[in-house]
Amino acid sequence: MTGFNEAAECLKILAHPVRLRMVQLLLEGRYTVGEIAEDCGIADNVASEHLRLMQRCGFFDSQREGRRVYYHVAEPHLKSLMACIEARFMPV
Repeated sequence: MTGFNEAAECLKILAHPVRLRMVQLLLEGRYTVGEIAEDCGIADNVASEHLRLMQRCGFFDSQREGRRVYYHVAEPHLKSLMACIEARFMPV
């Protein structure tokens, strides 16, 4: 059951509207905390906390370039998971 427990914990972290939007955004490219916060309509410190949680689960990774830190998707399966969510809950 260990795999199911880990999966359940990560899915709980993913189950938040702002975090789902972050996944959607980061599947398009890499962004800074400020850019992500602005897109999501939240404060930078709130965005940072969401990003940290997602990073701990292995969904995102970050890369420092000078004074900026860019976040990007680290888990390739997020693309198919997000496609499923969008097809079910956000049909065009």
